[in-house]
Amino acid sequence: MGRILAIDYGKKRVGLAVSDSCKIIATGLKTVLSQELFKFLQEYISHEKVELFVVGYPKQMNNKDSENMTYIKPFLTALKRKYPEIPIVMYDERFTSAIAHQALIEGGAKKKIRQDKALIDTMSATIILTSYMEQQRNLNCK
Repeated sequence: MGRILAIDYGKKRVGLAVSDSCKIIATGLKTVLSQELFKFLQEYISHEKVELFVVGYPKQMNNKDSENMTYIKPFLTALKRKYPEIPIVMYDERFTSAIAHQALIEGGAKKKIRQDKALIDTMSATIILTSYMEQQRNLNCK
């Protein structure tokens, strides 16, 4: 069984999270610079079977695409071209950064840790993946 890899794509950094092989638990993997993402993915996929990419879908409150889609669309095209055998699902990422930041506050993290944008990106990818897997479990229970 393969894993699900979540991608919280940003202009500068990309947060990554991965599921276990049973698709029960999401774990923060890493944050990489955007220009280093495909190098990281190539290395990771050479060691782990990935059966699905879940990419954060930036939407506005009115449900329209946010301006961030302008640089996510070329990324999606490149991802499909590089890994045509791995399906891609876009999943709503609204509020994930705020949820991650709030979790750090509630967890008692010091201000310096809460300002670590790479940590927030990894946590956001983990939240995206956790939400996606919960949604899939709920759909399968009906």
